[in-house]
Amino acid sequence: MNLVSLDQALAWDVKKTRQEYKNHLNPVFVQMLTLLSYDRRFVKAEGVYVWDDKGEKYLDFLGAFGALSLGHNHPRVIEAVNKVNQLPNYLQVNTNAVAAALAHNLAEIMPGELEHSFFCNSGAEAVEGALKLARIATGKEKLISTLGAFHGKSMGALSVTGKESYQRPFQPLVPQVEQVPYGDLESMEKALAAKDVAAVILEPIQGEGGVILPPADYLPQVRQLCNKYQALLILDEIQTGLGRTGYNFACEHDKVVPDIICLAKALSGGVMPIGSFSTTKDLWNKAYGTTDKYLLHTSTFGGNTRAAAAGLETISILVEEELAHQSREKGQHLLNKLLPMVGKYPILKAVRGRGLMIGLEFHPQQANLANKLSGGMVDKLAQEFTGALVQGEMLNKHRIISGFTLNNPNVIRLEPPLTVSYEDLDYVADALENIISHNKGFLNAAFGSAKTTLNSLFKRS
Repeated sequence: MNLVSLDQALAWDVKKTRQEYKNHLNPVFVQMLTLLSYDRRFVKAEGVYVWDDKGEKYLDFLGAFGALSLGHNHPRVIEAVNKVNQLPNYLQVNTNAVAAALAHNLAEIMPGELEHSFFCNSGAEAVEGALKLARIATGKEKLISTLGAFHGKSMGALSVTGKESYQRPFQPLVPQVEQVPYGDLESMEKALAAKDVAAVILEPIQGEGGVILPPADYLPQVRQLCNKYQALLILDEIQTGLGRTGYNFACEHDKVVPDIICLAKALSGGVMPIGSFSTTKDLWNKAYGTTDKYLLHTSTFGGNTRAAAAGLETISILVEEELAHQSREKGQHLLNKLLPMVGKYPILKAVRGRGLMIGLEFHPQQANLANKLSGGMVDKLAQEFTGALVQGEMLNKHRIISGFTLNNPNVIRLEPPLTVSYEDLDYVADALENIISHNKGFLNAAFGSAKTTLNSLFKRS
């Protein structure tokens, strides 16, 4: 037996970590990271910045897919977790004051009368809990979601996720799920008309779908349709919530109050895993308000003391520093810098977003010679992952970390911490323009780099 200690793991270089990932975790993931030059050893993180083992400093504009609303290792959140490290972290035979306080504070900032929360460990778990709540509270089975949606990859969450390639290998999924086009009110009403729907689940802005904003009246109209046909409205604010889009919750932009809100990602300031779903007193009591039902949905680790302490401090910082307002102002500043590039540079198809949740969509490109030299793989990258190639240039040439959206890899997402400076916003906009203004040169370099990486991957395997 050859067990590895924590100190040994912390001392591993990139090559050793890569090999252990290939041996024991996800070999193809390692290949893709290597292809995009992302397999680096980062040794320090603070605020908007991370540093690698060579002392290079990077701007993190991916922000763990929106989880790092306060940046890396926010000192107040770390201090809050340390403050409770002598308390029992998991003790199911008592009530937890820290979790109760977090639920209280969530009720204070929630829209409408959403005042009962359940704590779990991730966004997918929050969605699972919301779907179960909808079914038990209404006594109905049918669920409606939208094409292009992303709600997670556990079985229930996957069943309402709007990408067939994620679903196909795991079928049959949860039955009685219908998907309609996002933004299409006629299709939504048709799906609701039989009054047999437990809930509609939506993202106020589709994140993994490519940062897709709905038509201006869409959410209010869906709310009205749900009322008309006696269905609940679940809003998945896992990526959009807690200041990301310029409001505490994205639904506040549309003045819509759902029946259930799902949260995760930013809820603990990027320090601990935590998720939640919140609902009204009436719906909670219908679902779990009797002695034969109150333990039908539970979680061993949900609402543990350290995670709840992190969430408690995160909400305090969000409110005290008016981070939602900051996100709105900074996001508009960045959009003002980016939008004029559309049309000016042919490779850039669209810029869209709200607050500090911004998507950059790129036109697919042709690889030509580099494609022939790589057996067709680079052409596939060019067609389906042009955004990823731009992302690689941002990293390699300008030390900016970004990421593409899962359902549309030709869209780069920019989701920096809400505490980001205007100077850093300008740096990213200028770097992007530098890359796309040299379209052909950048593509040749990117494809050449991809070819080199492919060769090295084949040699390693």
